[in-house]
This record gives sequence, structure tokens and C-alpha cells, in this order.
Amino acid sequence: MDGVGNMTVSSTSTNICNDTIDDFRNQVYSTLYSMISVVGFIGNGFVLYVLIKTCHEKSAFQIYMINLAVADLLCVCTLPLRVVYYVHKGIWLFGDFLCRLSTYALYVNLYCSIFFMTAMSFFRCIAIVFPVQNIKLVSHKKARLVCVGIWVFVILTSSPFLISTSYKDEKNNTKCFEPPQNHQPKNHVFVLHYVSLFAGFIIPFIIIIVCYTMIILTLLKKSMKKNVSSRKKSVRMIIVVTAAFLISFMPYHIQRTIHLHFLHNETKPCDSVLRMQKSVVITLSLAASNCCFDPLLYFFSGGNFRRRLSTFRKYSLSNMTNVPKKKASFSEKGEEMHKA
Repeated sequence: MDGVGNMTVSSTSTNICNDTIDDFRNQVYSTLYSMISVVGFIGNGFVLYVLIKTCHEKSAFQIYMINLAVADLLCVCTLPLRVVYYVHKGIWLFGDFLCRLSTYALYVNLYCSIFFMTAMSFFRCIAIVFPVQNIKLVSHKKARLVCVGIWVFVILTSSPFLISTSYKDEKNNTKCFEPPQNHQPKNHVFVLHYVSLFAGFIIPFIIIIVCYTMIILTLLKKSMKKNVSSRKKSVRMIIVVTAAFLISFMPYHIQRTIHLHFLHNETKPCDSVLRMQKSVVITLSLAASNCCFDPLLYFFSGGNFRRRLSTFRKYSLSNMTNVPKKKASFSEKGEEMHKA
């Protein structure tokens, strides 16, 4: 579906549109993917580093955050390949395997992010609305099992995206992320789309809406008004996850549905084709930008993470102030790190 979304020339038996959005597409994709790569790599890399350094403080939320950061980093590492592709005006230089892998990684990240956010929202709901059941249901061991299940499910169900291969155009240039000209979506593409739409977006979104409604109703009760810290963390999580769904996930899935049906129309005015293709560029870029939302989720809704970050920063500053006073040996530095 990455290929369907990036089609730049459309032709049918009744009309031909020779105009393209290649310049617009190349500029937008290369610019936005570069920004997402830098922000996503720095943000998720830093979060993952801090969480691993403080891994002795185990919690279910931490397990979800680590897995979310790993999924983001795997996707971010493939975005530079896309940047090079669009900087070279749609010429793929890295072989068929990396073409397939780049497409696959984007969708694995997209749906892993959705499912990890859904799982965090569900267990946060259990912790607030059903505090007694929370003792048995919300634990780092169960979080690990849930994360393993999510990885296996997404990796297997996203495998059809590996079908998207590179190919040679009429100028003998290698293409990736887009189908050959005159390609029309077939029945298996529609099946794949609607399975991913319902299982990967609509159902998780409904679960999140139900969970957040229950959380808000519980927080409005007088008994919860005293627990300011829990209220703030929950509200922040609701804001960040809702923003990610409304900005990154929802526009992409809505546009993809409209676009697939649009391609089946026999009559497609050229201006409509170009507008549709530009909307693909924008929504696919927004979908990839979910890598930048996740560090916000870690920071604003994870009180433990902010505490770890504060401790980590204080320790780093204390080291910086102590360095000029004494040139410690390697063994002494090792002992200090061990004690910290």
C-alpha cells in the first residue's frame, strides 16, 4: 500500500493524466523524512538509553516504553534510505531487499505504535478504574508477554507489505515505494487494507476511547481529586495518545481508504488525481511522524521516567563538577559508576 499511495502517474482507458507531482513529492518527503529521522533518532535513542540505564526500576509502563522506542528506532533507521531515494528524484540505489525492508519497517512501526499505545491505555485504565484488579493484571511480567504478542502479531500480519518490490521504469531507473505505471489495486490489496484498517486502527481507537472515557469519569470523582499526581499523568497520556491518533494515524487511514476507491474509478480528472496524490504525500509523512510523538509520551505521561531523567541529570552534573578537581583513575571511575 506504500506503493499504491505513491503513484505519480495515473492512466485509464478513458483519460490520461501526464502531469506529475514528482517535484512536490521529492521535496516534501526528503525534507520531512530528514526531520523525522533526526528528531526520532535523538528522542527515542535518548529515552531508550535512560530507560536501559535505570532498568533496575521495573514497571509495566517502562516495558511498553522500551518496546515503543525500539519500534521507532527500527523505522527511523530506514528513513534515510527514503531520503536518499527522493533526493535522487525517485531513483533507488540500495537493491530490492532494502526496498522491501524499508516499506515493511514503516508499517511494522506504525501498527506496533498503535498497539503499544492501546495496551498502555488499557492497563492505565485498569490501574485507575479497577485498582484492586490492577495488582494482578498490571505487572512487568504480563507487560512483557503482551509486548511479545504484539511484536509477533504485527510482524506476521505485516508480512504482505514485503511484496512491494523495486522495479525498472521505461528509463531503466530502479523504482521503490511505488507501483509500475498503469497499475491498479487488486482485490488482495483491498483485503489487506480493510484488515489493517479495522484490526490495526478502528478497533484500537475504539478501545482507547472507551478506556479514556472510563478514566475521565473516574478522575472526576471526589475520591480521585486528591490524587493530583495520578490525575496529571493520566491527563497527559490522554492528550499525547489522542494527538498521535488524530494527527498521525487517522488522516493516513482515512486518506488511504479514499485513495484506493478513487483508483477504481474509470473517470479520473487530472486535477483530482494530482490533489489525491498530494494528500498521499502529506498523510504518509504524518503517519511516519508518530516516531516523534512517542518521546513526548515517555516524558509527559511517565512520572517515573521524569524522575529517572532528573536523577540521571544530577549524576551527570556532579561528575562534571568533580572532573576538574581530581583526575581519577579508570579503576576509581569504575567504582564510582558501580556505586551510582
